[in-house]
Amino acid sequence: MSEPTSSPRLTALHKIHEEAGATLVDFAGWLMPLRYGSETAEHKAVREAAGLFDLSHMGEIRLTGPQADQALDHALAGYLSKLKVGRARYTMITAEDGGVLDDLIVYRLGEREYLVVANAANVSVVASALTERAAGFDVEVVDESPEYSLIAIQGPRAVEILAPLTDADLDEIRYFAGYEHTVAGVPVLLARTGYTGEDGFEIFVKPADRAPEIWSALISGGADLGLVPAGLSARDTLRMEAGMPLYGQELTSDLTPFDAGLGRVVRLDKSGDFVGRAALEEASRTARDKRLVGFVARGRRPLRKGQDVLRDGSVVGTITSGAPSPTLGRPIAMAYVDGDLDTTTGTFTVDVRGRGEEVDVVELPFYKRRS
Repeated sequence: MSEPTSSPRLTALHKIHEEAGATLVDFAGWLMPLRYGSETAEHKAVREAAGLFDLSHMGEIRLTGPQADQALDHALAGYLSKLKVGRARYTMITAEDGGVLDDLIVYRLGEREYLVVANAANVSVVASALTERAAGFDVEVVDESPEYSLIAIQGPRAVEILAPLTDADLDEIRYFAGYEHTVAGVPVLLARTGYTGEDGFEIFVKPADRAPEIWSALISGGADLGLVPAGLSARDTLRMEAGMPLYGQELTSDLTPFDAGLGRVVRLDKSGDFVGRAALEEASRTARDKRLVGFVARGRRPLRKGQDVLRDGSVVGTITSGAPSPTLGRPIAMAYVDGDLDTTTGTFTVDVRGRGEEVDVVELPFYKRRS
C-alpha cells in the first residue's frame, strides 16, 4: 500500500486566485496559479504593461547576530559582508564539491541582519545547510518562510502602478535594493528585484495574511494601466527570454556556477575559507565539460527540456529549458553543450520526436528591456 501524500499548502492569496478563475497546480508542495487565462497574454502584459505574481512559495531565512556577515561569507559563494545595508545580491550556496545546492538572493536588512530568499523546493536544504554552517558563529538562523507572503509586480508600468500605493520614493530604490516601507498601508520589505527581465518590485509581507490587502489594492489601482495577474507559466517564459537560470534545470548539484556561466558569483577574493572553496578554485582554472548556450528555432515546433542537441548529426548537448517565445515569435531554448564545442560552425538541430529541428545559436539573454 502506498503512503498517503499530504495536500499541497495554500498561500494567503489562494481564495483570490480561485475567484479569479486561476488554473491551480501543485508546485514544490504549494498549490499555485499556473495561469489565469491565456499565458501568452499574461506574458505580453508583463512586457508591455505589468503583471502581478504570487511568489509566496519562496523561502525566507533570517540570520541575525554580530557575526551574521561572517557566517554568510563562510556558508555561501558570495562576499556578503561587503554588502551594504539596504542592498541585495544574487549568490549561490554550494556543496563541498562545488555543486550548486540553490541560487539565492540575500538582502542586508541591517548591520547584523540578513534575509536569505531560497527557491521553494530547496528551502529545507538551504535552511539546514545555513544552520549547520553557522555553527561556531555568533548568529541565529531562523526559517521564517511560513510567516511571509511574497508578491511581485513586474513590467514597464510597475512604478506607475505602485507609486500611489506606497510611502516609498520609488526613484530612490535602486535595482537590487530593498527597504522597509508600506504598500496599501501594510508594512513590507519593498525590493527592486524580479525574475522576468523587466523593471519591477518584490513585496515581502509579514504577517502573510495581510497579502490580500496589497494584492487587491494593486489590482484595483492597476486595472486601467494594463496590470493583470500572472501565473507560473508566464513567469517561466519571461525568465527564459531573459536568460535567467532555473534551479533543477540550468542549475543542479552536479554543476558548478562556472558551468552555468555564472562564475562571477563566486568570490574567491574574500578572506577565509568557505564551503566549496577548494573545488570552486579548481573549477575556475579548468576547462568546462559543459557550457550553457541559447537556441532560437527556425521553425515552429516547440523545444523542450531533455531533447538532444546535435551538430552535423552528432549529439553534443541537451536542452535544459525550452518554450515558444511570445516576444520573439519563435521557440527558444537554453542547453548545455560540450565545453570545447565551436558553436560558430556546423548545422545545429534539436531532436524533436525523432525529427531534426534546425536552430540558430544566439548569445544569452534572448531579450533585453529598453532602459
